[in-house]
Amino acid sequence: MVQAKRRTKQQKRERRSHHAMKVQTLSHSTKSGKPHLPHHVNPFDGFYRGRDVLQLDAKASRKEKRAKKKEDRAKNK
Repeated sequence: MVQAKRRTKQQKRERRSHHAMKVQTLSHSTKSGKPHLPHHVNPFDGFYRGRDVLQLDAKASRKEKRAKKKEDRAKNK
């Protein structure tokens, strides 16, 4: 099959003009001031719209308790 009409370099560039990467807009956390994606939970402190959604401090304390129990069990054996 033969190509009907060749695309010029200019036509190629014009077609691809909207393929460029765009800079992401970022929101800043009210608590820590760190940037994060808008309408997403801040991964640094776990807050979204002023509420602690992920409760990272509670998870960290539970993880420490589990690690301490595991160490105690290992010592008792």
